[in-house]
Amino acid sequence: MQEGIEVLVHEMGLRDGLQSIDTIFATEGKMAWIKREAEAGVPQIQVGSFVPRKLLPQLADSADVVRQSLEIEGLTVSALAPNLKGAENAMAAGAHQIGIVMSVSEAHNMSNVRRTTQDSLDDFARIVECRDAHPEYKDICISGGMATAFGCTISGPVPLPDVMRVAEGLLKRGADRLSVADTVGYANPGQVKELFDELYRTVGKDIAIGAHFHDTRGLGLANAFAALEAGVRELDASLAGLGGCPYAPGASGNIVTEDLVFMLESMGLRTGVDLDGLLEARDIMEAQLKGEPVHGTLAKVGLPMGFKYTSTA
Repeated sequence: MQEGIEVLVHEMGLRDGLQSIDTIFATEGKMAWIKREAEAGVPQIQVGSFVPRKLLPQLADSADVVRQSLEIEGLTVSALAPNLKGAENAMAAGAHQIGIVMSVSEAHNMSNVRRTTQDSLDDFARIVECRDAHPEYKDICISGGMATAFGCTISGPVPLPDVMRVAEGLLKRGADRLSVADTVGYANPGQVKELFDELYRTVGKDIAIGAHFHDTRGLGLANAFAALEAGVRELDASLAGLGGCPYAPGASGNIVTEDLVFMLESMGLRTGVDLDGLLEARDIMEAQLKGEPVHGTLAKVGLPMGFKYTSTA
């Protein structure tokens, strides 16, 4: 967690957003977006995914975007990788944090990456071993992501013990942090509180844990609030709620970054993010879209009279 903030907002739009739309942003367009968000104070941005170019041409320039983003002072540059090869490429590009995601749902994991969850756990161990075998990569954070932790469009409800089993498996194999994802928007606030309470009981509170919500059924911000109540202090979001998931039919985009920041600051939780700058970044992003839907209420109605940011004093 960076000094001076109480909740870390992790921007997902450059990856989770762009992977799910038809528009392909030019590299310079992505960089204009990233730079404005970073200037607005967003501390961490997931700028790409190291998947085969033919699968996600929208993210084919991820290595270039990572390298250019590393030049932005103070920004933590993260990326996603589906396997060892992708992780090796992300490490070579210099990403500060690499997210390795597997589905808790066996059916979803097979559909997404054609592996069992156990196979993905074994692959995760090899990724950590690769990082540890190279001294130049020693400071890279390897994040263990658990997708479909609250439910799956293929197999329905996901049992809570399955989530705990995968979490413990990731930590046993060397994960530096955990991320819990409601990939398809099945979660409700009560379920979120129950899962994170149980997760902290299982793995303790010394490990950093992030939450990743989609707003498929309109509960994204409510779920984020429930995660905060359970103790989570790292939240993923997407500018303008852009995107979805190409491997999760029906999923909408992540919770809206600017709406999340407004909620947090209104609650007295420091984010370090300037909302006017964030809305300017949204304008930069929207100017490059070609009819793709965008979401969010703050961009429509603006800040309320008398709004004040949480003091850093």
